[in-house]
Amino acid sequence: MARRPATPAGAKGCITRATLVLAGALGAVAGAPTGAQEKTADVPYVEQGHARHVLDIYTPASPASRKRPVVFWIHGGGWQVGDKSDVALKPKVLTERGFVFVSTNYRLLPEVTMEELVGDVAAALGWVHRNIATHGGDPHRIVVGGHSAGAQLAALLCTDERRLRKADVPAQALVGCVPVDGDTYDIPKIILTAEHRQAIYGGAMPTFGHRQKFGNDPEKHLDFSAVTHVAKGKAIPPFLILYFSGNPDTPAQARRLESVLRSADIPARSVGKGDTNHGRLNDDLGLADDPVTVEFLRFLDDCAGATPR
Repeated sequence: MARRPATPAGAKGCITRATLVLAGALGAVAGAPTGAQEKTADVPYVEQGHARHVLDIYTPASPASRKRPVVFWIHGGGWQVGDKSDVALKPKVLTERGFVFVSTNYRLLPEVTMEELVGDVAAALGWVHRNIATHGGDPHRIVVGGHSAGAQLAALLCTDERRLRKADVPAQALVGCVPVDGDTYDIPKIILTAEHRQAIYGGAMPTFGHRQKFGNDPEKHLDFSAVTHVAKGKAIPPFLILYFSGNPDTPAQARRLESVLRSADIPARSVGKGDTNHGRLNDDLGLADDPVTVEFLRFLDDCAGATPR
């Protein structure tokens, strides 16, 4: 299926069934009938790999007449901590809506380089594409999402076809991307912002900040930035970029990524929330009456519910 053109500013991006999906979203988080879920834990995605080369798969317990869309989730933690169990309400809410939900671990800094870390997440996504059908998932309807550091990783994988090819994942298999409160879609800009603040207000420069984490090399900083890889004519999926509006950096980075995507005719929309914080924004996805949850579920239903491309 061909990509839909970008919508005007303020439109819904990937969203085309707003009224029906909004009603469904509200029902799903506010009292709709619930169903049991099954969890398959610690599935290795690298043969004889590291202890963190594992992922969890959550599936609806009820059978389905067709393969279910998949949400592939990447945890946050500054690329140094975090775990695939940090999923809060998402598995329950999404399996109730008929999705398969996958949450992955990956090796962490400073044990490995950023390139190896990104390679781990790409390998996990490759495993999902090859094997998720045996768990009832559709390998051609995958939405990639993540929080904080996981948001950077999600956006990078959805824009950099080189890493997808290396993991044997066709870009057309990715039908949506949901980065949540990331500040590193344009790494040179966030480094410049942080170091400019430091120079003005004083204090010691970080010894393991973004500059060092991403390789302390301007070329690497560009290469790990999702905005670098966005271009017209590429099979980049629609984006819903969520952010906490009380932090000056994540809104700026969200709008930067949205602008670059829209300039390349890729449907993209950024949505902020003020009465929350960095962690709660992620943990509250799935709560009844949460406006960001409504946007999230609407986006998933529209993108992942489409005919496979």
